[in-house]
Amino acid sequence: MLTNTSLLRFLGFNSQGDLGPWTFYTDQRGQLVFFVKAPPLEPPSPLQTTCRNRFRLNGYLWRTLTPEQQTNWETASKRAHLQINGHNLFTFWNLTKDDAAIHTVERLSNTKLIPLEYTLP
Repeated sequence: MLTNTSLLRFLGFNSQGDLGPWTFYTDQRGQLVFFVKAPPLEPPSPLQTTCRNRFRLNGYLWRTLTPEQQTNWETASKRAHLQINGHNLFTFWNLTKDDAAIHTVERLSNTKLIPLEYTLP
């Protein structure tokens, strides 16, 4: 089903993702497409479960950081002119284990980020 998104945007509705039993997205022409959400037909695969658990653990690690450490990640992201926030930068670092990229962000932002013992397994 297609509809124009201008009224929904005016009302502050972000037409993307799941809302109740419906799935919404905006196509390339700016039209809102929505349909009844399809339930999964099979249980999650072991790889899906592993990936979800890594993201869950990353969220837990982010919440265990002190507010000062979280602010450092946010500040580093802004000062390095990245198009992501500090939480996303922290997630990138934990999922990719790209220490060189984080050291570059530290150098560009002149911000010390957390020690490396916070990495995921």
